[in-house]
Amino acid sequence: MLRRNLLAAGSCATLTACAGLPTAPPRSAAARNLKVIAFPGGGNWPLWAAESQGIFARNGLNVEVVPAPSSTFQFSGLSRGEFDIALTALDNIIAYREGQGTPGIDGSDLVAVMGGDHGFLKLVARPDIRGIPDLRGKELSVDALTTGYAFVLLELLARHGFVLDRDYRTVSAGGVRERFEQLLAGQHAATMLVSPFEVLAQARGMQVLEDATGALGSYQGVVAGVRRSWAALNPASVTAFVRAYRQALDWLYMPANKQAALDLFVRNVPAATPQTAAVSYGILLHPVTGFERHARIGEAGMRTVIALREKYGRPAKKLQSIEAYYEPRYYQAASGSA
Repeated sequence: MLRRNLLAAGSCATLTACAGLPTAPPRSAAARNLKVIAFPGGGNWPLWAAESQGIFARNGLNVEVVPAPSSTFQFSGLSRGEFDIALTALDNIIAYREGQGTPGIDGSDLVAVMGGDHGFLKLVARPDIRGIPDLRGKELSVDALTTGYAFVLLELLARHGFVLDRDYRTVSAGGVRERFEQLLAGQHAATMLVSPFEVLAQARGMQVLEDATGALGSYQGVVAGVRRSWAALNPASVTAFVRAYRQALDWLYMPANKQAALDLFVRNVPAATPQTAAVSYGILLHPVTGFERHARIGEAGMRTVIALREKYGRPAKKLQSIEAYYEPRYYQAASGSA
């Protein structure tokens, strides 16, 4: 069912191509095999670069990437050991650690080991919605109301005086690709999209109502998450992955590689054009607000995530300090700062 649904979402020939994810390389008995689960989209640009430029291979890794249709699917598999590493929102790690994720999934062993970006979150609406006031009485889509990106939506609307279930409704509609497609189909008035989906949406006439991360200030978006117990048994694999990811960012940010990076984007993102690739490059590889240049985790951004979860998470509880959710040893080993 997963394969059929993802393939139906676009005209691409394979599951990994349709998801905007790199095809796994041939297996090597000498290399460490890693299974990574990530949400589809341009946020996987470092993965495409690491694969296409042989960076994973040079770090002794065979990396298979699985597309995540939802955070529930992602964390159900991660907690059971079906995946080794998840590229996911930091908030998801905290939610499952604190028992605020999907019931029945034990996330008590989860921890972040690497940063990725500052959220890239945009509130995007149908063409007839000209501003946030026009969302009154409308239905908005979220992955699930237990997730941090949903909390960002709640906070943005609260700052405009909106109250959930009084002024607007939400519906759970799956991951970012699913919400993007449903928005294009006119099924909901608006949703939170992660760059570069808002670029593709604008090309279809959708409206960007607000840059969420700009409104919130610092916000830690995607991180690499693992089971702490698995990482302790496989420190070389975790360190190699972090090092390869950082090297892929180095490659992407080199001006001489711009055209090759744009070509990667067009090959891996369904419906992308050279024009949307160029716009996405300006957003995702912006020297200040793009991918975190060295894949660090930001303390200020972590505090924002924690504050929003303390405000909107259920059951309500006081959360731990940022050190509880981040294990720096692998990043330090990968960057030579240990």
